[in-house]
Amino acid sequence: MTGLVDQILGLPGWLVLLIAGAVVFTEDALFVGFVVPGETAALLAGAAAKIGHVSLVGVLVVVIVAAVVGDSVGYEVGRLLGPRVLNLRILAKRRERLDNARDFLARRGGSAVFLGRWVAFFRAVMPFLAGTSRMRYPKFLSFNAAGGIAWGATVVMLGYAAGASYRQVEKSFGRDAAFVVLAVVVIAVVVWRVRKHLRERSRSRR
Repeated sequence: MTGLVDQILGLPGWLVLLIAGAVVFTEDALFVGFVVPGETAALLAGAAAKIGHVSLVGVLVVVIVAAVVGDSVGYEVGRLLGPRVLNLRILAKRRERLDNARDFLARRGGSAVFLGRWVAFFRAVMPFLAGTSRMRYPKFLSFNAAGGIAWGATVVMLGYAAGASYRQVEKSFGRDAAFVVLAVVVIAVVVWRVRKHLRERSRSRR
């Protein structure tokens, strides 16, 4: 992870924005959020903003827009190709989790779109399932936009806070030590999110 952080911090600002936007968009739009780390990309972009490689406002705008637009594309994919995609053999191992997501959507409606934004698997599949279920697009968009704004701002600012830790350590101990601290902070945030996800998954199975 330290090597990855080092590489991210060495990128020019425009490339940080491009990568963060592309990863967040792909996570939501192409139904692959369980393998594409959109949250990690947003965290690292926020850290890069604190260090001064890129504008914080730019990161917030790019991550939020990519999240909202990516979800809208995922919705359209579900609306147009839903049943065919759900029958793909590659999704067989995730059938139980997909069923849980569909049940959550059926019970909570639009709020499931907002709440699903905070769990990696749900973030990937909820827009698709909303399209498959023929949720009205204006309703979907309102909850999608609210979730994208709240999630994007929260995750980017968590990364920004990690970058603040990097700045402080760099002043006192030098760049190499700061890389290690930033890596530890980012890892801690990611681990916290994974543990929260696992607890929610465990509760959903009860």
